[in-house]
Amino acid sequence: MRHPQSVAIVGVSGFVGHQLPGLLAATGVSVTGVSRSSPRAIPGIDHWQSPATLNLAGYHAVINLAGESVAQRWTPAARRRMLESRVGLTNSLVAAIGRLPAEERPKVLVNASAVGYYGDGGEADLIESSSPGRGYLAELCGAWEAAAAQAEMLGVRVVRLRLGVVFGRGGLAYERLRRVFRMGLGGRLGSGRQWLAWIHLADLHAAIVHAVFSESLRGAVNATAPRPERNATFTRLLAAALHRPALLPVPGFALKLALGGFGGALLDSQRALPQALTSDGFRFKYPDLEAALQNLETTGKPSGT
Repeated sequence: MRHPQSVAIVGVSGFVGHQLPGLLAATGVSVTGVSRSSPRAIPGIDHWQSPATLNLAGYHAVINLAGESVAQRWTPAARRRMLESRVGLTNSLVAAIGRLPAEERPKVLVNASAVGYYGDGGEADLIESSSPGRGYLAELCGAWEAAAAQAEMLGVRVVRLRLGVVFGRGGLAYERLRRVFRMGLGGRLGSGRQWLAWIHLADLHAAIVHAVFSESLRGAVNATAPRPERNATFTRLLAAALHRPALLPVPGFALKLALGGFGGALLDSQRALPQALTSDGFRFKYPDLEAALQNLETTGKPSGT
C-alpha cells in the first residue's frame, strides 16, 4: 500500500538536507530520514531508516543528497570515497527500487548532481542540454547522473539536480569564504573573469520541493540562480556585504598548489542557467547575488551545520 505523500531523504543530516523535513512536513508530507549515523533530532522527521536495511516500498519520492565533500585534496583515497558515496550509493538506491513490485516503487527520484558536470564552460551559456565537460568532476557527475537515470527504466520519474555553489549560513563554502573576507584577506580567484554558478539555500530547498511535486519536471535540471556572476563581481559584493576590503587576489597556481584538483576546479567558468526550472514555472526568491548576500548577512543566523 502506498503511503500518502511520503518522502524518504538520503543525506538528511547534511547542510542541505537537514532543513528539508520541516519544509516538507509543513505541506502535509510524512518524512523518513535515511542516515548511516545515529538519528538526531531533526524537526519534521517521522521515521528513520538505515541504508543497510532500506525499504522504499510505497514512498511517493526519494531525495538523494548524499555525497562526500569535494572541498578537499583529491587523493586516491578521497576519490574513492567521493565515487562510492555518489555513484555507489545511487546504484544501491536504484537496485532497492528495482527489487520492488512496480506498484510499490516511488514515483520520483530527485538525485543531486553538480554543475561540475560541465567542466570549464568558458563564456558559454550552460543549459541542461549542453555537452558534458572534461576533467575529474565532470566524469564523476556524469557517472553519478547515469546511475540515477537507471531508475527511469523502472518507471520512476528522475530529476537530476545540477547544484551550483550553495550559499547559506552554516554551509561549508559560504562560512569559509566569510571567515577569510572578515579578516580582510579576501580577493578574486585567478583572473576573476570565470563565471560562478550559485544558488541561495532557500531557493535550493524550494527547487527540491518543486521537483518532488511537479510531474512535468524530469531529467537534468540546473539548480542555479538565473543571474550568474563573475568571480570578481562576487568578490566585490561579498566584501561589501561584510563591510570589508577585497584586496588580495589569489593566483591560480597558488590555488592548484594548495588544493590540488579542487583548487583547479575553483578556476573553472560555469555560466549555468536554470532553463528547465524556469520553464517549469519555478520562481526564484533570490535571483540576484547582491540581494542574496545581503539577506544572508542581515539574518545573521546559520541555516545549518
